[in-house]
Amino acid sequence: MKTLLKTLIFLGMFFSGLEIFAQKDSIAMQRSARKLVREGNALYEQQKFTDASVAYKKALNSSAYYDKASYNLGNALYQDKNYQEAIPQYELTAKTATDKFTKAEAYHNIGNAMMETKNYQGAVDAYKNSLRNNPNDDETRYNLAVAQKMLDKQNQDNKDNKDNKDNKDNKDKKDKKDENQDKKEGEDKDKKDDKNKDGEGDKDKKDQNQDKKEDDKNQKEKPKPQQGKMSPQQIKQLLESLQNEEKKTQQKLNAQKAKGDKLKQEKDW
Repeated sequence: MKTLLKTLIFLGMFFSGLEIFAQKDSIAMQRSARKLVREGNALYEQQKFTDASVAYKKALNSSAYYDKASYNLGNALYQDKNYQEAIPQYELTAKTATDKFTKAEAYHNIGNAMMETKNYQGAVDAYKNSLRNNPNDDETRYNLAVAQKMLDKQNQDNKDNKDNKDNKDNKDKKDKKDENQDKKEGEDKDKKDDKNKDGEGDKDKKDQNQDKKEDDKNQKEKPKPQQGKMSPQQIKQLLESLQNEEKKTQQKLNAQKAKGDKLKQEKDW
C-alpha cells in the first residue's frame, strides 16, 4: 500500500514537472515569435518585403497560431506582388481572429489580393464578408462597388466571346455546307457537260465530214485557171516598167550612202 502511494506521488510530481517545462518552453517560443515579428515589422517599414516575409515565417515556425505573424506575412507577400500566396495568410487570420474588426481587415485584404489576380467574384464575396464584420467601412464599400462593376464587365465579355464563338461555329458549319453543296452541283454540272460534249462531239464530227465532202465536191467542180497569153506590146511595157522601178531603187540607195548615219553628240553642260 505504501509502495503504491509512493509510486503515485512520484508520477504526479513527474507529470507536473513536464507540464511546467512545456509551459516554460511555450513561453520561450512565444517570446521568440514576438521578437521575430518585431524584426519583420522593421524590415517591412524599410520596404524590404522579402526579408520581412522570412522573419514572419520564422515567427510562425515558433508559434504556428500567431495571428499577427500570419496577417503581417500576408501584407509583406502582397507588397511583394505575391498575391496568391498572401491570400491563405489573410484567410487564416480571418478564421482565427476573435474580434470582428480584425476579421473585417483580413477579408478586406483578401478582396484586394483577389482584385489583383482578376478574381472579381472572389473579391466581391470577400468585401461583403468584410462589411458584415464592419458595416461602417466606406473604403471597403467603395472597393465592393468597383469589384462588382469589374465582375459585370467580365461576365459580359465572357458572354460576348461565347456568342462570337457560337456565331463563328455556325458560320463555319454553314460555309462547309455551302461548299459541299457547290461541290455537288459542280460535279453534277461536269457530268452533264461531259454528256453534252459527247453529243456535240459526235455532231461536230458529222458536220466536219459533211463539210469535207462538200469541199471535195466544190474542188472537183471548180474550173482550173487557164494560163494567160500576153501580146508583144504588153510584154514590152512590162519590161520597161520593171527597168524604171529598178532605176528608182538604185538612185535611192546611192542617196542614202552619200548622206551617212547621224551620230549622237555629247552635250557640254
